Amino acid sequence: MDAEEPSRTALATARARAYHQVADRPLILVDPLAGPLLGVTDDELAASGEPAEDRIDSRARRLFFAARARFAEDRVAAAAAAGVRQVVVLGAGLDTFAHRNPHPGLRVFEVDHPATQAWKRERLAAAGIRRPETMTFVPVDFETDALATELAAAGFDRAAPAVFVWLGVVFYLSPEAAHDTLAYIAGQARPVEVVFDYLRPAGTDAERARLRRRAERVAALGEPWHSLFTPEDIAAQLHGLGFTEVEDHSATELVAGYLDGPAEFDGAPPEALRASRLLRARR
Repeated sequence: MDAEEPSRTALATARARAYHQVADRPLILVDPLAGPLLGVTDDELAASGEPAEDRIDSRARRLFFAARARFAEDRVAAAAAAGVRQVVVLGAGLDTFAHRNPHPGLRVFEVDHPATQAWKRERLAAAGIRRPETMTFVPVDFETDALATELAAAGFDRAAPAVFVWLGVVFYLSPEAAHDTLAYIAGQARPVEVVFDYLRPAGTDAERARLRRRAERVAALGEPWHSLFTPEDIAAQLHGLGFTEVEDHSATELVAGYLDGPAEFDGAPPEALRASRLLRARR
């Protein structure tokens, strides 16, 4: 991504969450701050619609973005109920959980690229959304900065349990950077939990062609993919790092769990969801 500009994919994800609030029923994720943070009203979102030729994939992708965020927030709620008082949101983008955080005493550390984070601060100010005392910004470039150093400087307690939420990021990192981050998470005081999504490699020529088209679109935005994992490979990495509970969901399975079951997409999964998976690991 451009060092002076916010992430284009983070912006697209934020718009999808905002559009979900007006276009989909039932709601998977209730996020009344998504639109105001972008500076758009419900009427403007409703009027913008989505391209007719991309309607199925656009809706599928939007529902997955909502479902992965809902799943992560549900896991945070369970951890908070069990006494965990720290959440780290890695690659936060324009996520609004820290501003909707309903758990007293739960600190939220938002980690992201400095340019995206600076832009988010501007958007928060423009929207009149106050930063809560329980939220801390932690600017980090995953490829060049030391996550441990920056989090420690921000007041994160390495010796206390925590939940890490890492959505829409792993595939943009090198395999080494992704593994190093998982190793850092695994070294947190127990219990520690991480929720993240990843892309699996294609299994057929048709899937490879579809995945290549998606990769070309994000590369054209200056944010190319660098890492894909098979479920078996990522599970082996996690077990090797000491995680004892690994729960892996396909995107369609995840969305169906929050809506009307497998019939939601009426047949084969849409192209936008075929490679996407969401994983929860705990130790």
